[in-house]
Amino acid sequence: MTLREQLILVSDEFGRARGIGRQRVSTIVLNRGSTLDLLAQSRSDLNTGTFERAMLWFSENWPEGAKWPAGVSRPLVSEAAE
Repeated sequence: MTLREQLILVSDEFGRARGIGRQRVSTIVLNRGSTLDLLAQSRSDLNTGTFERAMLWFSENWPEGAKWPAGVSRPLVSEAAE
C-alpha cells in the first residue's frame, strides 16, 4: 500500500467514525477541503513532512472505540517530541 493510499484509508476511516465527509476531514487536517480528494484521484501530491504531520494528527485525535486501519503503521504521540 502506498503512502498516499494509507493516508486516504486513514482519513476515510476517521471520517466514517466521526460521521463527516472526506472534504471536511481534509479541511480539518490539511487546511484545504480538496486535498484528500485530489490525492485519491492521483491528481495531486504532498511532501513527506505533510504526510507525517497528518498521520500524527490522526493518531492523536483518533476516535475512541474506532479501529485503526490494518496494514497502516500508527505513529506514536511520543514521536512528535523527537
